Amino acid sequence: MHTTHSTFILAGHTVHHITFDTATFADADLLWLPHHADLSNAGRKRKAEHLAGRIAAAHALGAINERVIPGIGPSGEPLWPEGVSGSITHSGTQAMAVVVRDQHALIGIDCETILSWNEAVAIKEGIVNAQEDASLSRTGYPYALALTLAFSAKESLFKALFPEVKKYMGFDCAQATALDERTLTLTLAHPAGRYHQGVSFTLAWQRTDDNICTMIVERQ
Repeated sequence: MHTTHSTFILAGHTVHHITFDTATFADADLLWLPHHADLSNAGRKRKAEHLAGRIAAAHALGAINERVIPGIGPSGEPLWPEGVSGSITHSGTQAMAVVVRDQHALIGIDCETILSWNEAVAIKEGIVNAQEDASLSRTGYPYALALTLAFSAKESLFKALFPEVKKYMGFDCAQATALDERTLTLTLAHPAGRYHQGVSFTLAWQRTDDNICTMIVERQ
């Protein structure tokens, strides 16, 4: 599969970015992955996305002198080497990964294509409650952008919290409580592992063309 690797800095951390062409994907490309057999029943699109994500992760790990490829955990989560925490995301024809040398860091990343206004209105009730919706409408940002950021930030936070809670978290588990030009704040509406209801997390975000990226990295 044809891929291109680049990096960018978000909130002081290096994000490894892969663009890929699904049309150039072949099943033989998966043989690079030690866990390729686990993907035998996946569709072509899923295989290409997974491969691109692991390529991004391999670049991120290589940058800290770790020569491994993350495996797949029982819930589909990436398995990172001892002493390392990381996160992977993919959207469309791009994938990203970020890692830190901290076994217990809270780390999550997500990328999304910005919703259209019609899409945002159609799905908002599944993403935010009425209070959040009103708050996002007052931020001064286009509503579709603000809702996409809330969606993405929750995805990033849930990835970061997964090692703690070991279960799926619905979008009602955290509320978007603040948004500015660099960060978005989420506040837990329910307890999550050792984190109590009302605890807030600040996530970084940036926009590139029609895409946004959100990320949380908190060392413990």
